[in-house]
Amino acid sequence: MPKHIPHRRSRLLVRSWLAGAIALALAAPAFAQSQPTVEELARRLQALEARYGGTSVDGQDSLDLQALDQRLRALERNLELQEEARAAKEKAAPVVAVNDKGASFRSGDGAYELKIRGLLQGDGRFFNSGAPGANDTFLLRTARPTIEGTLGKWVGYRFTPEFAGDSASIVDAYADLKFSPAATVRVGKFTSPVGLERLQSSASLSDIERALVSELLPNRDLGVQLQGDLADGKVSYAIGVFNGAVDGRDAVTTNPDDNFEYAGRLFFEPLKGSDSFWSGLGFGIGASIGDVEGAGNNFLPRYRTPGQQQFFAYRGGVAADGRRKRWSPQGYFYRGPFGLLAEYASSSQELDIGGTRADLETTAWQATASWVLTGEDASYRGVKPARAFSPGKGGWGAWELVARYGRLEVDEGAFPVFADPAVSAREATAWVAGVNWYLNSNLKLVVNYLQTGFEGGAAGGADREDEKAVFTRLQVAF
Repeated sequence: MPKHIPHRRSRLLVRSWLAGAIALALAAPAFAQSQPTVEELARRLQALEARYGGTSVDGQDSLDLQALDQRLRALERNLELQEEARAAKEKAAPVVAVNDKGASFRSGDGAYELKIRGLLQGDGRFFNSGAPGANDTFLLRTARPTIEGTLGKWVGYRFTPEFAGDSASIVDAYADLKFSPAATVRVGKFTSPVGLERLQSSASLSDIERALVSELLPNRDLGVQLQGDLADGKVSYAIGVFNGAVDGRDAVTTNPDDNFEYAGRLFFEPLKGSDSFWSGLGFGIGASIGDVEGAGNNFLPRYRTPGQQQFFAYRGGVAADGRRKRWSPQGYFYRGPFGLLAEYASSSQELDIGGTRADLETTAWQATASWVLTGEDASYRGVKPARAFSPGKGGWGAWELVARYGRLEVDEGAFPVFADPAVSAREATAWVAGVNWYLNSNLKLVVNYLQTGFEGGAAGGADREDEKAVFTRLQVAF
């Protein structure tokens, strides 16, 4: 028998074993991780060929080698096809996520997404002094589920109803046409782009209620707006056309006087994203202008304290009759645990009562300072605790001290013709001090002490009694 026969049989046995191992690996995916890969099998085959490389082979042996090589290539291609199919299946599969930001459902390619979020705020309010209607009470301040997401690459949407109060209402309802980060068209009902604190989510406020300055600026309105971010987010802008909303209030469902209001805002964060000490600095200006014609609550403002008690209103018979102008320089600065937000606002309106006309201006300003005692970063979007509350495990959440001071002044020309000095105050000065406890990124407990003093507003030209109160809040946001 030729000496090369045993070698040939050995090679054939080895190759047959290798081919069988490859087939077994493909036939049993559950054990694929423990089987040799195609690359490993190829290396072993090369080693065996090198070992027997000096031995001659006959024609049949050569044919066997060619057939085994073809089989090995076919198995390699099958593996590639299986991997491509698996990757395509994973890419097409929908993604479901539930975390501290709510629940989301997203298509495999990311083009379609549905997010479910919510905000609940329950308050306890206790007055030491104030207006006769300032009663101690528990109330559900906010109950807002939110549905938002995307419909393909170009369309976004948001819908937020409000179930707190005596009847349900719609807070936000809009669609975004997202041409680029620098140009998005928003259509529907949303916050008018004028006030800094007005644009801040109520879940992120440092204090329980907004400052006096927000009483002069429009809240949510119906219209169309062009907005966007420029220079890597260092410049943002918004400009739009709206039905028009009364100072400090939402717009009604329709345009009550057939006039439109034009509003815009330009905001700068020149060192955003840098290592500079001033990286948390932002400043800008918002403004609105439009004609208003009509009398009543849909046309004329009423101003409230941070305790939500009305302290100014125009006389019956007064009508808005002409141009309404607002402007508001604004800014904030956040550095580590320290935060400062400041804002000024002016709102002027042409008025008429019995042929007597005047263009009256009301102004307000406020400054809010905060300090996170536990060291987390303060921000315009609130505080996220580094360690959630976990008794016995060293987690106590985040603790924040806040203080705010502000003033609102009504034009002296409003008295006594357009406003009754025995009922409406000429000036209100308010300050708030409080503690915020963020147990985790979803649960927040707040205690505020607030006090508001007045000039005028009582019979005989006397000053209205100071308003003093303690407000508490339990907030759940996701």
